Amino acid sequence: MPAVKDYYQVLGVPDKASSGEIKKAYRSLAKKYHPDANPNNKAAAERFKEISEAYTVLSDADKRKQYDTMRKYGAFGGGAGGAWSGRPGGVRFEDLDFGGFPGFGGLGDLFSSIFGKGKRTAAPEPIEVVVDISFRVAALGGKVPVTIGVTEACPTCGGSGAAPGAQVSTCQECKGRGTVTFGQGGFAVTRPCPACRGRGKVASEACSQCGGQAEVSVNKRLLVTVPPGTDSGQKVRLKGQGQRGQDGRAAGDLVVTFQVQPDRFFRREGLDIYCTVPVNFAQAALGTKLKVRTLDGRHVVVKIPRGTQPGRKFRIRGQGIEKNRRRGDQFVEIAVTIPDKLTAEQEEVLKQFADQVGLKY
Repeated sequence: MPAVKDYYQVLGVPDKASSGEIKKAYRSLAKKYHPDANPNNKAAAERFKEISEAYTVLSDADKRKQYDTMRKYGAFGGGAGGAWSGRPGGVRFEDLDFGGFPGFGGLGDLFSSIFGKGKRTAAPEPIEVVVDISFRVAALGGKVPVTIGVTEACPTCGGSGAAPGAQVSTCQECKGRGTVTFGQGGFAVTRPCPACRGRGKVASEACSQCGGQAEVSVNKRLLVTVPPGTDSGQKVRLKGQGQRGQDGRAAGDLVVTFQVQPDRFFRREGLDIYCTVPVNFAQAALGTKLKVRTLDGRHVVVKIPRGTQPGRKFRIRGQGIEKNRRRGDQFVEIAVTIPDKLTAEQEEVLKQFADQVGLKY
């Protein structure tokens, strides 16, 4: 498993960034590197996966607090973290044992709780993504495509890391344990065996597709159901649709947060929806009939009586949003439009009208 990077650097935000700034940075980067916008671009797919992982941690207040605690002690790039891991830019948390160092006894638990690493006794942490949906889909329900970056067992080697036909034997470096332990100052450091990469087995030839890593990065595309009446910020959890489990364990979940996009015609207040329809001065004064579009695409005739004033609202019952066996109404607000240009004849008629009712102009 690759080293964990500094998630603030991944999203390009300062460590004091607000939750809103983090969400804004994530949405901007996710849109730029989304697999749908970068077909057949492996580098963009990897970047998208990295961005999603960073947002999963930093968007959760509890995980971010724990993450910041570990970051404070230099666990990300440079410093001691880089020395322990032997890799620039990060450290493998599952490689560290803080139990023998005063004041660090609980950090091992923090590593596991945030990243689902260490002892593999549970499913991976859920993948969290934010998905934009249209106003109409949010109101009526529907399905939207979601693409996430995950790792899967290499199809060529079946997750063994060995080339087809290669001989596999017990690693002599770790005697099949998969880990090696050594002391460094006040620390007892345990890390995956560098010879077998933590598998306890070595192959005479590494798999050419995954380079012996046993897994490959892929883009997983799903159709997610949007419940009718969905609000911005509402989440759905898809069991077992996230990151695959290790050593035969259950896969993680996918948590989708919906972000409802504004509509050019409708706006929402609870279960009611509102729309603004323009009429001219004559229609408002003399009355008229309007064809008004509803959420389901049909049109309803609304009668506008004589003398209707700007801002007056007309109710269309039962044409709002339905949720939990309740349904709101649709309100049509009238906006009276004033022409900015008149012909000489039109202007004369209007002046005659103003004179008759005693209006000054």
